[in-house]
Amino acid sequence: MSEIPTSLTPQDALVAIMIAVSASDENIRTSELVSIQRIVNHLPVFGDYDDDRISTVASTVFDLFEEVDGLDALFGLVRDALPEKLYETAYALACDVAAADGQLEESELRLLEEIRYELNIDRLHGAAIERGARARHMTL
Repeated sequence: MSEIPTSLTPQDALVAIMIAVSASDENIRTSELVSIQRIVNHLPVFGDYDDDRISTVASTVFDLFEEVDGLDALFGLVRDALPEKLYETAYALACDVAAADGQLEESELRLLEEIRYELNIDRLHGAAIERGARARHMTL
């Protein structure tokens, strides 16, 4: 097991949240990975981000998921790294990754609920973010 870092950059924290949602059902789908890569490649918040760091952040998330209190530790790292103004952004990215494969597993829904709680996302704002993700990922 690799050493778990004591801090993340704000962009690392956003990537970590997306990876955590993807891994929450123990089945990381290609559509979710493509969604994460697309988000990192196109959103302004990742403008100066080295996307080679995605694999390092993913390893950190996987290592934390092996620990007893790993999810709590992950949220601690995320809250320490992420400015509060990006909490809703983190939740929106998590929702987009969860919706990317067209199905939401119970474990993904539970993690999204935990993210809302840990990042203090207002219920109404959370519902609006979820609705937006649903609209973006509709199929014919």
